[in-house]
Amino acid sequence: MKKELNRRIFIERSAKGMAGAGLVAASSCSTEKSGLGKLFVHHVYFWLKDPSDQEARARFEKAARELVTVETIVDSHIGVPASTNRDVIDTSYTYSILSTYRSKEDQDIYQTHPKHLKFIAECQDLWVKVVVYDSVSI
Repeated sequence: MKKELNRRIFIERSAKGMAGAGLVAASSCSTEKSGLGKLFVHHVYFWLKDPSDQEARARFEKAARELVTVETIVDSHIGVPASTNRDVIDTSYTYSILSTYRSKEDQDIYQTHPKHLKFIAECQDLWVKVVVYDSVSI
């Protein structure tokens, strides 16, 4: 039983990681299959001013973990560049935060949520560049 439970946890975590990194084919990530319907996906990439500053990294990570507790977030992933190397992959960023919402309206709530505003206020001095990609299910 324990071996089966460990296997299930491994499969769940692997699937979440691949989905968060955008590596799972769109057909296998269908929100209709999961029962969630159409999703709003918000993916933010951050370039820290000094990526080697461990204190800044710890501050960013702590704030990011608090940020993804906003109630309207369905699921989230906080990540760093994977060790992949192909011409089409941009690994120049320091962190990414992926969050999913049930609707644009839920994401709009997130944008003005006190936790989101606090994250910006506490961390904006750490980054030199931020790029956002928003998408909706088709």
